[in-house]
Amino acid sequence: MKELDLIKAIKNQIGDEYIGDDCAYLMDSGIVISQDSLVEDIHFKRGWCTPWQLGYKAVAVNISDILASGAEPAYITIALSLPKDTTEDFVEEFYCGAKQALYGAKIVGGDITGSDKIFISVAAIGNTKGRKISSRSAAKPGYKVIIASKSLEKIGKSSKGLLELMQDGCNMDLISAHLEPQLDVKFSRKISEYINEDYAMMDTSDGLADALYKIAEASKVSINSEYIDGIFGAEDYILVAAVPEEFLKQINGYTIIGEVLEKQEYVIKLGEKKYNNYDELNLFNHFGGDDE
Repeated sequence: MKELDLIKAIKNQIGDEYIGDDCAYLMDSGIVISQDSLVEDIHFKRGWCTPWQLGYKAVAVNISDILASGAEPAYITIALSLPKDTTEDFVEEFYCGAKQALYGAKIVGGDITGSDKIFISVAAIGNTKGRKISSRSAAKPGYKVIIASKSLEKIGKSSKGLLELMQDGCNMDLISAHLEPQLDVKFSRKISEYINEDYAMMDTSDGLADALYKIAEASKVSINSEYIDGIFGAEDYILVAAVPEEFLKQINGYTIIGEVLEKQEYVIKLGEKKYNNYDELNLFNHFGGDDE
């Protein structure tokens, strides 16, 4: 069982008008909406993070989807399922962290239920007024693939931070990169407010290689990218965009890492290695191997 196969099954049942990007763009309502969940012992361990860090990251990963769409973060709802021994101090610290990750949004509601473990589900809404919304299917041949220049040093740091936690390490710079991702509001805004053409943008929640592959596949193009150390690491929450080369004259603070080509015999090329199948990237699968 694979996550992508499950998504395909869902599309077969409900259609794909709104499915395909990390945010659903409801044009008639002027909003984008996204939802993500964090599950104890799958996405986090209580012994590895404080309630503040857990609240911060739970909200930040959803705000990242809003920024990847090009929208302005507006509203958040939080549903918590908590064990019966959870204290008020835990909940207060969790929400204190959550408030620090809003990037201009407001928490407007949610739900609390009992559970054997901690389950967190966050829904995020973004305002599209004055913004051109991205789609991973909008990359075109001739486009350049860019990230914010300051993001280069972040690539792969979160995965290294996770490894630090797993090995009882103490490199707090790496651990903080994993537990407290810093999002790039300015990069999202400068693209979506000034661009006129269709463009593709994603975050690297599942890794830079994952984002490049999914953009290329959805857009029915190929992408050549330089190989960057940490390109297969996940949870960096960097924004990567495919935009027209002419548009780059209007912005600054970016680094070109690749280019979009007409469809080749491969989907993406990282350095000298070509990939034509998502499984070849050997990225994390929530549901284990092929037969699980």
